[in-house]
Amino acid sequence: MTPPKEHENSSSAAAAGSPPPHGRPSGRTVALFAAILAAVGLATFGVIALLVSIFERKQEARTPFVRLVEVNEVSTDPAPWGINWATEFDSYRRTVDDSETQYGGSSAMPASKLEEQPWLKRLYAGYAFSIDYREARGHAYMLYDQEVTERVTKRPQTGACLHCHASAVPMYRRLGLEAQGKKADAETLAADFNWPAVMEGFKLAAAMDYASAHAELLKTPDGTPGENAPLFPGGSSTEIATPANQPAAPPEPNSKDDGDDAAPDPHAMGEAHPVGCIDCHDPKTMRVRITRPGFVEGIAALAASDDRLPHLPSIERWRRGDRSKPYDANAEASRQEMRSFVCAQCHVEYYCSSKETLFFPWQKGLKAEQMEAAFSAHKFPDGTPFFDYVHGETGAKVYKAQHPEFELWAQGVHARSGVACADCHMPYERQGARKVSTHWVRSPLLNINNACQTCHNVPEAELREKVITTQRRTTGLIKVAAAAMTDMLDAIRDAEAAGATPEQLAPIFELQKKAMWRLDFINSENSLGFHAPQEAARVLGESIDFSRQAQVQALRLRAPEAPPSTRPVEPIQGVTPTEKAPPSAAPPGENADAAAPVDAAGDSDAAPSAPQ
Repeated sequence: MTPPKEHENSSSAAAAGSPPPHGRPSGRTVALFAAILAAVGLATFGVIALLVSIFERKQEARTPFVRLVEVNEVSTDPAPWGINWATEFDSYRRTVDDSETQYGGSSAMPASKLEEQPWLKRLYAGYAFSIDYREARGHAYMLYDQEVTERVTKRPQTGACLHCHASAVPMYRRLGLEAQGKKADAETLAADFNWPAVMEGFKLAAAMDYASAHAELLKTPDGTPGENAPLFPGGSSTEIATPANQPAAPPEPNSKDDGDDAAPDPHAMGEAHPVGCIDCHDPKTMRVRITRPGFVEGIAALAASDDRLPHLPSIERWRRGDRSKPYDANAEASRQEMRSFVCAQCHVEYYCSSKETLFFPWQKGLKAEQMEAAFSAHKFPDGTPFFDYVHGETGAKVYKAQHPEFELWAQGVHARSGVACADCHMPYERQGARKVSTHWVRSPLLNINNACQTCHNVPEAELREKVITTQRRTTGLIKVAAAAMTDMLDAIRDAEAAGATPEQLAPIFELQKKAMWRLDFINSENSLGFHAPQEAARVLGESIDFSRQAQVQALRLRAPEAPPSTRPVEPIQGVTPTEKAPPSAAPPGENADAAAPVDAAGDSDAAPSAPQ
């Protein structure tokens, strides 16, 4: 029986070690297959999810907004725009923020510059800026701060001021259409920009007093029918009283005046708003555009000038054409240029008083002396020479600079490198798949990462210190120029007291005008020299020079009989006298001028023939 058992055991052993019958996988194989299948499924799901996400982000980028609310050419109220363009609107609302840089950039609390810099009272003597002149705040406050400044409440001002401080273009259009005898209801105003009507209304508003022009703002539809609270403290309505929208001061306590004259205009249809979305964007396409008549005329005059403008290629290209039509930024300029032009509608030098319609002095170029020359050549409509105000201390007719940021930027390296205003003050940022330009307009020093480090691979602290150093140096030069100016004014007043005649003072007044214009130009420009450091230093240096020239001439008028100095002039020391000089190594007549110059210590500038 043994053999059968052995055979049986061997058969069992063979059966235990042999592979399973054909077609039946082992448990390990099944588990491996299931794991592979799961991994492939997960990978497929991940790839599909990634592709869907990429597709959605691309669609998001291609569709930057969904028009949920219609906006049109009267939509000066920014609230409806915020429904369609929520990201930009949210950042725009942050211009109420009061963050500030070391030198007050962005949205500093409105401290009085007259208290911080007392010399400004003498610079602006005889002008409304000597009454109230405060640090600027963010765009949200631009209208309110103007409405309540004592420059407006204590001195008569013109409607031209609203050109830049309010969203005023629909008002211009309405006034223009009415003057043309055409229909000017809300539907007509909303339908088309209508440049001819806007230009005519602009001239009419500029000729009004400030309160009258402001009242016209409140009569103009703002795109949100019915009275509602303004978005910003910088907006005003018929329910929010400011000195600007009140036709008369409120009655004194215990007076018999019932105050009816101080009631808001009952015919108001809208609100007055600070500059908003409609002032820079076409409501139909959202294309960046120019809306300010003053800039349209100013940039056309600049294009027709002989000033070299390599940083504005569209103007150089227009100049090479037939010039049959004036330069039109909306038609000619690139998008990158427009990202500066929309800012240059207001951040510029201009005349905005009562003797003439607001204009930009760009007929000869953008440098301080070129604009000065344009002013000097200009005549008011009555034929009298141009001036901004009569100086209260000396009687000289002088110029007042506004805020020439665009003009100074044009002289700097950033302009020459193609950097636009918005690149630094409204830098791009990522919002999901979208690349948007932030509308929180502020100092780049408050946003160095996005505003500066996109181009400058330098630590943030170093970049900040470079800017502060430039501003510190400019501030120092401003103080020197201010001291020279006050010395000049003292000397002129002394000369007048000593009996100097108008004929004798006339050339001194010209020097005073030049000195004060240059000092005011850089001090009123809000970058404190950073937009063009070398140009700022040059202009301030000229201001100091002109002030000292005027001072010297005034002192001579005060003491005309002073004897000339008889002190002998000492001979120059440290230089070998000509008669004792050794003969030149060069043969007579051959390269005699090529001898190396000798400095005051007697050392030749020529390099030594052998190492010392």
